[in-house]
Amino acid sequence: MRTQIAIIGSGPSGLLLGQLLTEAGIDNVILDRVGKDYILGRVRAGVLEEGTVRLLDEARSAARLHAEGLPHNGFSLAFDGRDHRIDLYGLTAGKRVTVYGQTEVTRDLMEQREASGALTIYDAADVTPHDFDGRTPFVSYEKDGATQRIDCDFIAGCDGFHGASRKAVPEKAIRTFEKIYPFGWLGLLADVAPVNHELIYANHPRGFALCSMRSVTRSRYYIQCSLDQKVEDWSDDRFWDELRRRLPAHHAEALKTASSFEKSIAPLRSFVAEPMRFGRLFLVGDAAHIVPPTGAKGLNLAASDVHYLFEGLREFYGDRSSVGIDAYSQKALARVWKAVRFSWWMTTMMHRFPDTGDFDQKIQEAELDYLTHSRAASTALAENYVGLPF
Repeated sequence: MRTQIAIIGSGPSGLLLGQLLTEAGIDNVILDRVGKDYILGRVRAGVLEEGTVRLLDEARSAARLHAEGLPHNGFSLAFDGRDHRIDLYGLTAGKRVTVYGQTEVTRDLMEQREASGALTIYDAADVTPHDFDGRTPFVSYEKDGATQRIDCDFIAGCDGFHGASRKAVPEKAIRTFEKIYPFGWLGLLADVAPVNHELIYANHPRGFALCSMRSVTRSRYYIQCSLDQKVEDWSDDRFWDELRRRLPAHHAEALKTASSFEKSIAPLRSFVAEPMRFGRLFLVGDAAHIVPPTGAKGLNLAASDVHYLFEGLREFYGDRSSVGIDAYSQKALARVWKAVRFSWWMTTMMHRFPDTGDFDQKIQEAELDYLTHSRAASTALAENYVGLPF
């Protein structure tokens, strides 16, 4: 088989890139080591920047998002027992975010791809990129007991942090940067109305908490926990009680509870791999970078990577120019590092660290006080939260 672009990974970044390429008349094949049902069963965050929504519009995959997504004009920082609202819309001249689950984004892109007739190969074992340092790259995989091969012009590695794409790069050709945070997030998903119509980020002596949602009837809540905690140790009642303790009183009293249908603990890390291009192999999304979820940047960073790569590939095939793909890594990383900084800053400001002393705690409190009483500081937060331009 031959195609122009072989895309490894059928998460939202691979599907978005594939659909944009298909709409532009550029042939592509997507491969994934797991099946469609497994992919749609993964629970992920869903705060979308306007740039991400715009790309989904370009991919003709945003109809349900516009019908069911929840536009948010602000969010609350809760500390000292009070809410401090950040007016995203007012501080950024009319920009906002949209709450719409990543699983739903993936479903919409899958359905649009199927409608377009583009090929996705699921349950492809041992997917491996080859010869991307030359002019004739290809991808091999195992399917139905036989080794298959796809020849291509370029390979897009959209297969996540643990995928094969980054691992195929020679160790001497890549540099990685990583920070591991000394805590995780215990998350709970339940079919219950959200406690607030906008997100609440809470800083409390007992630890961080986040009140989010997937819809007006489905809530997603998180609490900071130590890395030695086990999900089995947290009954629903224990989780709800702990969440109440970390919220201002009026939210704690209004909190509605229900049995959870998903509960998990996620460790937090910051990770960046440089560069993001190796010959004819491009790393996209989580294959190249991970951010803690505090700043809601993971999916949105993947979307901006897709934007830069798609524009470069469209220029390559349309204008026979390699300027765009040659600039891909530099452009993508410039935005990546700004988002990494923002996510690190939000994480540092909102969480309680095990080794925090009295001085550090006073600095955190002063930071929160300044942030919520200075329009300039609030504007910087809002600009980053709604998404820097790309």
